[in-house]
Amino acid sequence: MALGALIAGIDDVVGEDPAALGVADTIVELERQLARLEAVVTRAAAAFDASKAWQDDGARTAAAWMSHRCNLPSTTARHRVGLGRRLRHLPACERAWLAGDVTGHHASVLAGARRPATADRLAEDEEMLVGEAKHLTFGHFVKAVRYWELHANPDGSHRRDEDNYDARRVHLSKSLEDMWFGTMVLDPMSGRVFAGELSRIEGELFKADWAAAKRRLGREPTSGELDRTPGQRRADALVQMAIRSRTAPAGGRQPAPLFTVLVGWESLHGLICELADGTVVGPGALVAWLDVARLERVVFGADSRVIDVGIRRRLFSGATRRAVEVERRECHHEFCDLPADQCQADHIVPWADGGPTVVANGQLACDFHNRRRAGRPPPRRTADDDDDAADAEDDDP
Repeated sequence: MALGALIAGIDDVVGEDPAALGVADTIVELERQLARLEAVVTRAAAAFDASKAWQDDGARTAAAWMSHRCNLPSTTARHRVGLGRRLRHLPACERAWLAGDVTGHHASVLAGARRPATADRLAEDEEMLVGEAKHLTFGHFVKAVRYWELHANPDGSHRRDEDNYDARRVHLSKSLEDMWFGTMVLDPMSGRVFAGELSRIEGELFKADWAAAKRRLGREPTSGELDRTPGQRRADALVQMAIRSRTAPAGGRQPAPLFTVLVGWESLHGLICELADGTVVGPGALVAWLDVARLERVVFGADSRVIDVGIRRRLFSGATRRAVEVERRECHHEFCDLPADQCQADHIVPWADGGPTVVANGQLACDFHNRRRAGRPPPRRTADDDDDAADAEDDDP
């Protein structure tokens, strides 16, 4: 039986030395086969759901049966069964997933884009979107599908923007031990304003922590040697936001958030709005901010390049820097996707070699890859720094 051969094959792989498997090409192939197996399991879950065999054990749903018998979180089981059902309407995606060309994450994004108002259009464009999934990074694929949704169902996208805005909420409460706990849900626009300021203040605190540790140690510190963890710095930054709000002068001028509106060359593209971190939103999401925000219009030429506004100067600044940020969007390194507002603008052909400070010669680089390109050592890390980074990710909402 095929399942028996699969089990035997997995047993053989499990018995391999991890060091022998920890090779770049092997990692890629293991992930590809894992995606294929996940596709098979998802199809099988949908078939099991349709068979109603789970009713024999008194389960209310196939997902409830799987959650209990397979020891899965209920949300995972429900997602698996639901995705399997929707795959019946996504044949191109199913084929690509079974071949290992896309993953379950890609399938979930496409399935989420299929609604009554977009079903017919998705049937026409599915092959194209799956093709994009095969060569784009996952983040860029999500953005591409969001663009597609805006054009396929502009009215629905506008309603979703309104629903997102209406869903905003914050809960804060104090425990019996006088500790404070909270949850937060913000729409993309509000979230960007909040996260941007929180990140800015956290950056100030990080520089202060780094300088203090350097003075204390007499050398460049590692991230694990700083006085505060990333989560603690974010907590202190949040308190600083409240303090600064309290001490701001009454009637003082508030800084206006900046939202970028990208205008495509072809009228077909209409208005596409992106926040600085690359989040795609519909034009309707801007409505609530028109009175307080600054809007930036960027016109692309037919070759998808921002109109060059560069002049002969050493550093990228002003409109030239902004054009590089809008055009490049993220760090240039293939293994990095930090957004523009967390990157530095630099020359592709170095200034010292005659490279001009113009948009065509500009690129974005995060601090790590900018240092690496310039031959400067990145900040020192310890063996525990990866654990610190994982803790920071766990702290993120």
